[in-house]
Amino acid sequence: MLRIGLTGGIGSGKSTVARLFASHGVPVIDADEIAHQLTRPGEPATRQILDTFGDSIATPEGGIDRKRLGQRVFDSTEDRRRLESILHPLIRREIETAIKAHSAPYCLIVIPLLVEARQRDLVDRVLVIDLDETRQIEHVRARDGRSEPEVRAILKAQAGRRERCAIADDLIVNNSDLDSLRTQVDTLHKRYLELATQTAVPR
Repeated sequence: MLRIGLTGGIGSGKSTVARLFASHGVPVIDADEIAHQLTRPGEPATRQILDTFGDSIATPEGGIDRKRLGQRVFDSTEDRRRLESILHPLIRREIETAIKAHSAPYCLIVIPLLVEARQRDLVDRVLVIDLDETRQIEHVRARDGRSEPEVRAILKAQAGRRERCAIADDLIVNNSDLDSLRTQVDTLHKRYLELATQTAVPR
């Protein structure tokens, strides 16, 4: 199975692009969804995170208050690395298990922190969604109700546009409307089906 890694900065349109690929019947494996599952009340990772960062980030149900945790890790490189050391190996294991469960020509693996987590080896090709920073900030503020300083702190903690684009095999430019995204996805879908039939996958 050809493994396509989809990545991009916060607010770049990853979820929308993933839904467009899914509309073609492509299996989508989402690292963020896996992280949500791993941090539900009662999960071992949840207890480990609470033991590490304190119960001030716990929800009344015993889960993780992602907004409070986010404020901690985006303000502190050390805290961010501590969280990543807990979650990234678990997420990777779940992704590998999910890949084995599918038999489609190719799958889409949504990994927002593909660059930061050094998970390039999980995929055969990297698809980057590119969007200028001003529009990213607008999207996130409208979607999440965050302040501009909060969004900028998140952007600062993530890989920059140049760093992501440097590892891209394929690029989607999200500077227009949904029809433009759909056209780009349709083109890439045909390309990936062709690549999936080849014996050797070009990088």
